[in-house]
Amino acid sequence: MEKFSSDIRTVSQRIKQLKHSISTEEATKTALIMPFFQTLGYDVFNPAEFTPEYIADVGIKKGEKVDYAIMEEGKPTILIEAKSINERLTKHDSQLFRYFGTTQAKFAILTNGDMYRFYTDLESPNVMDSTPFFEIVLSNIKDSEIRELYKFKKQEFNVNTILSTAEELKYLSAIKDQLKTLSQSPSDELIKLLIQECYQGIKTQTVVDKFRPIVSKAFNQFINENLNERIKHAISGESEPAVTPNIDDPVSNEIEEEVTVDIPAQPIIETTQEEIEGYATVKVLLGSVIGKDRIFYRDNASYFNILIDDSNRKWVCRLHLNSLTNKYITFRDEPNVRHKINHVYEIEEYTERLRTIVKDIIEVN
Repeated sequence: MEKFSSDIRTVSQRIKQLKHSISTEEATKTALIMPFFQTLGYDVFNPAEFTPEYIADVGIKKGEKVDYAIMEEGKPTILIEAKSINERLTKHDSQLFRYFGTTQAKFAILTNGDMYRFYTDLESPNVMDSTPFFEIVLSNIKDSEIRELYKFKKQEFNVNTILSTAEELKYLSAIKDQLKTLSQSPSDELIKLLIQECYQGIKTQTVVDKFRPIVSKAFNQFINENLNERIKHAISGESEPAVTPNIDDPVSNEIEEEVTVDIPAQPIIETTQEEIEGYATVKVLLGSVIGKDRIFYRDNASYFNILIDDSNRKWVCRLHLNSLTNKYITFRDEPNVRHKINHVYEIEEYTERLRTIVKDIIEVN
């Protein structure tokens, strides 16, 4: 799994490097799509396994072809429709829909070389669903998505295993999107439901609008507080490094004043509770690959640095959490790429990446 994760990260980097220099569908296939399926373990130069221009007759139309079909024992198991990286995918779904119903394939993939949409027939047998059960953007892939993608690796591929989780993935994604929307802009119905016990007056539109920002704030605080409880339980009884404030007591957060040679003292830096939560989260996630007593942090004016052995040369990731609306994380292997996060608990999605970075640091040192 670790090697697979590293290989997928390599493909991700390749996309970032090449995407702006690719302008045609054929170039997308050769430079991006075929290397991706090679990473999944398929021999893209063996037509018995990875068939290009697979014929999928549709009704009275004969000779209709899908770009690729992954074959098993002479039968297609996955159909792949490829588009140029410069094209949006939404308008092509109907084309793949037609192909799906004429073959024995249980999965279909629509891709432009960066975005990959995975379909099956959850709603009606042998009829491709209108929405994908799994969707990734390779240039910004998360660790949780790599774990799901691993199931499509040739050596791991099992139709029943994937189908057993496909429905959950589909609705999990939809619900997460809805929760994200509701946390940012709660609906009138949700607001009325949540305030019915604490507000006894008539729930007029004016009242609902008044409570909207309060509900949104409560929603996000609830998530953060629950994460904080999980973190405290995970590190319960552990002695923290001397530089680390007591996570249970926000008032005790230390204020650092950094002074460098020949440079005047920097402005006072306040380490926030959210930054401490982010540090504790990373510390728990890395506990399986390195001693927790080797994980430190240093707070700077523009970012919160998490590092190994209290050495700036061994930094792992940087948290940028001071903005209310523009929070993100950067990683050692891609220091100039920002990955947006809404809450520190989303750092868990990058677990495998963090562990890989630390292992690389340990090997070098």
